[in-house]
Amino acid sequence: MTGRVVRLAQPDAEVFAPFGRFVTGPAEPGARSFYSDSLHVRPEMSAPVLHVNNVAPSTLPIEVAGVEKHPYAAQCFLPLDVSRYVALVMPSDEAGLPRPEGTLAFLMPGTLGIIYNPGTWHLGATVLDRAGHFTVLMWRGGRLQDDVFRAIPPLTLTDT
Repeated sequence: MTGRVVRLAQPDAEVFAPFGRFVTGPAEPGARSFYSDSLHVRPEMSAPVLHVNNVAPSTLPIEVAGVEKHPYAAQCFLPLDVSRYVALVMPSDEAGLPRPEGTLAFLMPGTLGIIYNPGTWHLGATVLDRAGHFTVLMWRGGRLQDDVFRAIPPLTLTDT
């Protein structure tokens, strides 16, 4: 294992709240769960983009050496066909760079979606067990570049 070791936790909406929201279905038949308010912040002149990712599987432990963020728009991942996946987030320091010592990582079931708030440092789509497909919704375009990638000191994700 390389660098800091981070144990994957069970999803906890309260702990995750500073970084975004989990997307769940409603408990009652015929009901709806709305998440549109999480998607209103966006760059001027941008347009919604909806695509499906095909993600190759990873095996634990996973070494992480880089993260990404989208400073101006939220990003929503909805599992279409996913066994389990990893959600890793970390805060920014005063300069806006990733702060790895604040890393949180969750072992997500394929039945739970996720919305990353604008500016949240996170790991790219990472599935376990088998290849997986996510529907991804976010805003793109406009005058502002909304994809930022940064290397971090390597850390290792584990479930033990």
